[in-house]
Amino acid sequence: MKLVSFLHAGRSSYGVVVDGGIVDAAPFATRLGATLKEALERESLGALADHAARADVTLAFADVELLPVIPDPQKILCVGINYLSHVKETGREVPDKPMIFARFADSQTAHDAPIVRPSVSERLDFEGELAVVIGRRASREGGGCIRRDRRLCLLQRRQRASQFTPGKNFPQTGGFGPWLVTRDEVGDPSRLSLTTRLNGEVMPRATTDDLIFPIPQLIEYCSTFCTLLPGDGIITGTTGGVGAFRDPPLWMKAGDVVEVEISRIGTLRNQVADEM
Repeated sequence: MKLVSFLHAGRSSYGVVVDGGIVDAAPFATRLGATLKEALERESLGALADHAARADVTLAFADVELLPVIPDPQKILCVGINYLSHVKETGREVPDKPMIFARFADSQTAHDAPIVRPSVSERLDFEGELAVVIGRRASREGGGCIRRDRRLCLLQRRQRASQFTPGKNFPQTGGFGPWLVTRDEVGDPSRLSLTTRLNGEVMPRATTDDLIFPIPQLIEYCSTFCTLLPGDGIITGTTGGVGAFRDPPLWMKAGDVVEVEISRIGTLRNQVADEM
């Protein structure tokens, strides 16, 4: 099942992607939840799938404005230096524990919405990443909770700077979308291919078996120091081949189009715009 958050006719909603459009969850919001995050909290995705299977009215993608898949996460945790190919290009040693930093909700932007290059820096990098959205509360429960968790995969990218948290949190610098894909459709997340394109040219390309810390280990580790709640995101890291480590460095500029494609999930597309 593919799930989206969107704006339509002046209201925000969420729904299920089907052939020909989106089945709106709004008619059943009282029972399912008013937002996609609330639907995760209520564990009502099964009921949402039943609703989508019976619905005969859909919204066209052309008539909605997509939002970041979870517009209001309680927390977004990012993992730095988590691909062996990225470790190699940075000259760092392989970390013995995940390197975690935070993103804020307002640093997100939606599929087909602008990525805003901030006026204080021209160093806006292209970093395609696989992300996970937590489906059930997890706190210090280790592997058992991980196996029970309904994990959802999607796409993300972020800005580069020398300090992780300041450099990754300029508003509207991280594309998050186009949709959430449930684990049953994704299959084994360690067997996915990830390709980033800048203006149609392939940049980083990798497979997720190059991850140093795979998804179950990341969820277990993060749940030891904080409570993971439905709708929280874990961004699993960028591959090698990013712009900062090219010779010469390659930064995105206004008008550039960047796409991130992950097999069995989809393609996230954004155009870069300068901050006004």
